[in-house]
Amino acid sequence: MMPLVRSDLPPILVVDDSDDDVDTVSIAARRAGIGNLLVHARDADDARRRLFAAAGDAYAFMLLDCNLPGEDGLTLLEEVRRHPQRRTLPVIVLTASINPRDRDAFYAAGGNAYHVKLVSFEEGLANLESIFRYWLTHVVLPGADTSSTGKPLCP
Repeated sequence: MMPLVRSDLPPILVVDDSDDDVDTVSIAARRAGIGNLLVHARDADDARRRLFAAAGDAYAFMLLDCNLPGEDGLTLLEEVRRHPQRRTLPVIVLTASINPRDRDAFYAAGGNAYHVKLVSFEEGLANLESIFRYWLTHVVLPGADTSSTGKPLCP
C-alpha cells in the first residue's frame, strides 16, 4: 500500500543524477510509510534553483549524492551552509564514495550524516528506510512546530 503524500509535511529534496538510485529512494520511502513528497534534482544547478527560490519550499532534509554532473555535491553543501535561510537544512550524504577524504570533507563542510550506497538492493533499501525513519520521526528538524508537545525545548 502506497502512503499518501501529505501536503502538510515538508518535502524531501533528493539530489542525485542516477534514475536507478532515485527509484530506490522512492521504494524505500514507500516501504518506510513516509508521506513527504520527494522532490528530485538531477544536479547542483537544479537543486540550487529549488533550494534558493524566493518563495522556495522549506525541505525536511536534503539527500545529497557526492558525485554529480558539473558541480559536485560538496560545493553545493558549502553553498547551502552559507545561505541564511538554508544553512540549518539537514543534509544527509548518500554516495558510492568510500574515500575517507570525501567523508571528512563533507562533515567539515557541515554535512549531518554520511551514508555509503550499499551494493545489495535489499540492504540499500533497509539503510534508506532507517534514514527516513530517523530524520522524520526521531529528530526535531529545524523550524518544526514543537508547541503541541508541551515539553520545554531546553530543560
